[in-house]
Amino acid sequence: MKRKVLSLALFTFIAIITCKSQVIETIPLPPPQKSGGMSLLEALSLRQSGRSFNDKDLSPQVLSNLLWAAFGVNREDGKRTAPSARNWKEIDIIVVKSDGWYQYEAEQNALLKMGNEDLREYAGQQDFVKTAPVNLIFVADYGRIPDTNDETRKFFSAADAGFISQNVYLYCVSAGLSTVVRGSIDRDRMKEVFMFRPELHPVLAQTIGYPGE
Repeated sequence: MKRKVLSLALFTFIAIITCKSQVIETIPLPPPQKSGGMSLLEALSLRQSGRSFNDKDLSPQVLSNLLWAAFGVNREDGKRTAPSARNWKEIDIIVVKSDGWYQYEAEQNALLKMGNEDLREYAGQQDFVKTAPVNLIFVADYGRIPDTNDETRKFFSAADAGFISQNVYLYCVSAGLSTVVRGSIDRDRMKEVFMFRPELHPVLAQTIGYPGE
């Protein structure tokens, strides 16, 4: 019982620091599959950007694997699959789908549902963003980067988001998915629509789905 209370408090706290909305639902994801797939060198040889997607949903298992590969916990000390400067872990992943939008909670490997609206049109400026099954937004919390200036925060956040994006690319090629990372996003509109606090800054977005024709 005590563990459940602590987990609920953790979820609520994370939601508050990410946006002004409240958690509607906590959705545990299946444990990520950490074996199988193609070799790293083969994945690197096939890595590419794709901008054509069909509307087939990603299964909970595929979504769990994707998010864990992106920035999941891979060690008992809580460290992640992608590096972050001074272990700040300043990047949060917002998952935008047709049935709502979520925050990935890496420690519990869960999705925190923040809204029921289909907000995919605000995840980017290209037409395919509106219909692809999954869009990820990599959001930097400058509040987790203390004792420095915004130029330094911007630099490290961009580098760390880039590491996460490449993890997504490599997982997608291994899983037969198409993906493209995008810097062309309306950051001010995102902050408004997703109710980000002032210290939260969208860095990049990435679209994922099964390849279209």
